[in-house]
Amino acid sequence: MKKEKIKIYLDTSVYNRPFDDQEQTRVRLETEAFLLILERAIIGAIEIMSSSALEYENSQNPFIERRERVSSYLSVASKLIRLNNIIKERAFTLEHAGIEPIDALHLAFAETDADYFLTCDDGILKKVKKHPELCKIEICNPLQFALKEVI
Repeated sequence: MKKEKIKIYLDTSVYNRPFDDQEQTRVRLETEAFLLILERAIIGAIEIMSSSALEYENSQNPFIERRERVSSYLSVASKLIRLNNIIKERAFTLEHAGIEPIDALHLAFAETDADYFLTCDDGILKKVKKHPELCKIEICNPLQFALKEVI
C-alpha cells in the first residue's frame, strides 16, 4: 500500500526566510530546510498547500524582488485553498485563544487540508507548545520538519 504524501502549509515567515540575515545560524539552517522542502515538493515527494491569505499577504510586500520570488515559491503549491466561512470561524476561534489575527487565519487554512503547519514565528511556536490543544495539526519550524520528515 502506497503511503499518502505529507501535506504541509508554510506561513509567510517561511517563504520570506531566505531574505533574512543569513549570518545567523538558525536563519541559515531554516532557509536551507525551506529550500530542501521546496525541492521535495517540486519532485512530488510532498505537497505544499497555499491559500488566498498567503497570496494577499505577499501582494502587500513593498519589495518587488521579494514579492516576485515569494510568488515563484508559492507557485510550487499543489493546492490553493480559498477563504470560506468555516475557515473564518476557525480563525476567530484561534484569535480568541490568543493567536494573532493573521496567524490564526493561516492556521485555520492549514487545518483544512495539511498535516503540518510550518512557521519561523517563535510567538506561534511558543503559544502552541504551551497550549497544544489549540491546533488540530502538528506545528513546527522548517528545520524540525525537514529533520523529521525529509532527511
